[in-house]
Amino acid sequence: QLKLVNPSQYRFEHLVTQMKWRLQEGRGEAVYQIGVEDNGLLVGLSEEEMRASLKTLRRMAEKVGADITVLREREVDYDSDVPRKITEVLVRKVPDNQQFLDLRVAVLGNVDSGKSTLLGVLTQGELDNGRGRARLNLFRHLHEIQSGRTSSISFEILGFNSKGEVVNYSDSRTAEEICESSSKMITFIDLAGHHKYLKTTIFGLTSYCPDFAMLVVSANTGIAGTTREHLGLAMALKVPFFIVISKVDLCSKATVERTVKQLERILKQPGCNKLPLLVNSDDDAVTAAQQFAQSPNITPIFTLSSVSGENLDLLKVFLNILPPLTNSKEQEELMQQLTEFQVDEIYTVPEVGTVVGGTLSSGICREGENLVVGPTDDGKFLRLKVCSIQRNRSACRVLRAGQAATLALGPFDRSLLRKGMVMVSPEMNPTICSVFEAEIVLLFHATTFRKGFQVTVHVGNVRQTAIVEKIHGKDKLRTGEKAVVCFRFIKHPEYLKIGAKLLFREGVTKGIGHVTDLQAIITK
Repeated sequence: QLKLVNPSQYRFEHLVTQMKWRLQEGRGEAVYQIGVEDNGLLVGLSEEEMRASLKTLRRMAEKVGADITVLREREVDYDSDVPRKITEVLVRKVPDNQQFLDLRVAVLGNVDSGKSTLLGVLTQGELDNGRGRARLNLFRHLHEIQSGRTSSISFEILGFNSKGEVVNYSDSRTAEEICESSSKMITFIDLAGHHKYLKTTIFGLTSYCPDFAMLVVSANTGIAGTTREHLGLAMALKVPFFIVISKVDLCSKATVERTVKQLERILKQPGCNKLPLLVNSDDDAVTAAQQFAQSPNITPIFTLSSVSGENLDLLKVFLNILPPLTNSKEQEELMQQLTEFQVDEIYTVPEVGTVVGGTLSSGICREGENLVVGPTDDGKFLRLKVCSIQRNRSACRVLRAGQAATLALGPFDRSLLRKGMVMVSPEMNPTICSVFEAEIVLLFHATTFRKGFQVTVHVGNVRQTAIVEKIHGKDKLRTGEKAVVCFRFIKHPEYLKIGAKLLFREGVTKGIGHVTDLQAIITK
C-alpha cells in the first residue's frame, strides 16, 4: 500500500474486505508494506502521513479482530527535503475455524551440537548455565538424563501471541495456557543426533511431516559427525531448512567465521545449490523469513548462544514471521477428501484407555466418528470409534487435514495396533500391498546392490524390512545409479500410496526414491 491517509467510508470498507481476504489466504497472517507503490517503487511517506496510515491500519485491524505489529522501518532516498520512510507491518488474527496457526519444525544436527539445550532455552524462557540445565525438561527417559543424549523423539511448543510476543513456560504454567494465549504455535520435534539412533531420526522426519527443519551446528566443532547426513536427509525429503550455529560464546570470532564459511561452501555445492543468508540484525531476520518462505533455495544462517543469549532474539523474530507453507486453498482441497490419519505413537493412558498420536493427512476427523484401522498382520482392517481428540494437550472437537493430534480410542486393544498403521474412513477401500515398485537412487553402497538384498524401508510412517525382488533392466546397482526396483515386505502388508517419498538403509547403504507401482491386495 502506498498510503492510507483518512480514507472515505467506502474506501475504508473496501480496504477492510481486502484485509480479510489476505488474512484468509495467509491462514491468519499478512504483511503490509506501507510507502510502496503497487508496481513495487519505494516512494516512502513523511512522518505525518506514516502516522495517519498506521492509525488507519489499526482501525482496519480492529474491525476484522486482528492485531498489528511493526516489523521494521527504513528510510528511503527520494528526491525531497523531508526524510521519507517505509514501514512493514505484520497483521495477525486467529482464524475463525481453528484455535491457532501451527507450524512443525524438526530439529537436526550432530550429537552434542546443542539441539535440546536451544529448545530448552526457547521454550522455558531462561538461559542455560553451560552445564545442560535447560534441556533437562525435554528428556523423556532416565538414561537420556544420565548420558545427556536424546534417544527418542520429544515435542516442545513455543507460542507467539497476535502482537508477536513470545509465549512460553516462563509465564504460563501448562501447555494449555500457552495454547490459549497464542495465535501461532511452533511445535519443535527434537530428534536424536547420535548415529546409533539414526533410525529414530529418520522416523521423526518421515512420519511427523515437519514444515521446516532447523539444522543445529556447534560453532567450535563445525561440520562433523552426522551433520552432513542430516543435511542430506532434509534435502532428500525436500524439507526446507535453516541453520543455527550454536555455542558462539565458547569460541573466538574467527572460529565462528570459519564455521560459517565452511557451511557456505557446502551449501553452494552443486548437490545442495542453496543460497546462504547470514542473519545479523532484526532487519535481516525479517527479510530471511519472507524470502525463505517464497524460495526454498535460500538458507538463513543464525549465529547464537544458549548460554549468553546472544542473537537469540533474531531467531525468535524469524520464527514469529515464518509463514505456513500451504495456503488455505490447498488445505481446503485436502479437507474435502476422505479421512486418513497416520498412526505414529501408541500409548495406554489410565482411565482413558488406548491413545494414538499422529497426523491427519487428509479429510476431517470429528469426535465420535467411526473409522477403520489397519492393516493388521493378515491384511485386515478393524472398526473403531474416536472417543476424544487432543491437540497440543488441549481438547479439540474437530481435526483438520495437516494437523497433528492424539485420539483416544477407549477400550480398543492396544496389542492390535502398531506404528505405521492408518485410520481411514470405512468407505475408502484402502489399497494395501506386500510387493511394490519404486524408482530409486542408490546414494551409498559398499559393494553392488542386487536381488535378494535386505533393506529397511521408510515411507511416511511405515518402517519395515523389505527384500529386493527384482531390479528392472539391470543385474546390479552401484553407488549413484538409478533404477526401478521391486521390493517385498518381509512381515506384513502395509498401506502405501503411489508417489510417496521413500528412504531405505542397511548399515552404510542408503538410498532415496519414490513409489511408482503397487501390487494391491483387496481388503475386507
